[in-house]
Amino acid sequence: MKVQLAEEYLRELHVLRQVSKHTITAYQKDLDYLLQRLEEASLSFADLSSDQVRSWIVRLHAQGQAPRSIARMLSAWRGFYLWLANQKGLVTHNPLSDVRAPKRAKPLPKALSVEHAINLVESSGQENVQADLFLRARDRAIVELLYSSGLRLSEMLGIDLSPIETKEYASAGWIDFEASEVMVLGKGKKRRTVPVGEAAILALKEWIAIRANYVVEEKGMPQPLFINKQGKRVSARTIQKHLADLAIKAGLPTHVHPHMLRHSFASHVLQSSGDLRAVQEMLGHASITSTQIYTALDFQHLAQAYDLAHPRAKNKKSS
Repeated sequence: MKVQLAEEYLRELHVLRQVSKHTITAYQKDLDYLLQRLEEASLSFADLSSDQVRSWIVRLHAQGQAPRSIARMLSAWRGFYLWLANQKGLVTHNPLSDVRAPKRAKPLPKALSVEHAINLVESSGQENVQADLFLRARDRAIVELLYSSGLRLSEMLGIDLSPIETKEYASAGWIDFEASEVMVLGKGKKRRTVPVGEAAILALKEWIAIRANYVVEEKGMPQPLFINKQGKRVSARTIQKHLADLAIKAGLPTHVHPHMLRHSFASHVLQSSGDLRAVQEMLGHASITSTQIYTALDFQHLAQAYDLAHPRAKNKKSS
């Protein structure tokens, strides 16, 4: 009887509600699991309680079932019980109504190691037969600035050679070379100032000297810092592609994107200084909670150092 009801429910989902075959197949497995558990516990549909459901969820979670899969399973069960109540009148309450799936673990941002970050930065300016002086200088300045100041890609793209403000346009960002700082407009239209390292300043000056050969400045017009050979502001897609290519040429074992350099900047500054508030300000995070995720990256770094250096950790691995 239980099996027939589950099959009828799935047919209704597919035929009347036009649910995809892929979803129906997944729901079939979820309902099969429910029916097996009910059979093992000698429970009818009406006998199932929220506590019983929670015990099954705890077991699944302990067995390594992903939170997303558990959430889908609960959704299938919840819909089935609503159908049993509204269409069949076989139950008077839904034991799934107040049961929630385990929270998904928030993935840690991916950051390069200090060695890989330095390798990427240094290799970006090396001679390359496939990249002319223009591209080599631009790539070097971009990589140096991203890693030096932890900027978002959009923030870096908004930087102008010098600040201008007219009725039609106002610069989102610019470099103050004397102060070794960059001004950017971040999320929420909040402006912040971030230090720029000496190596990045030198790379930017070299780039600006080469950039001058590819653009004619017009007074009162926007002057983007990073341009293509046509004198237009370089696109985000171009920077993403060039950075990924540079990482491959540098022999890095992972795909590198601009935001990874932001993560690397935050993680490495935090490792060196331990000053979470300073990192928060430089990243432009409105809440310290957003910055605290880098403490987890810092802990991973310490844990790896422990595993490599502590004699008891080595013994544990070899046992």
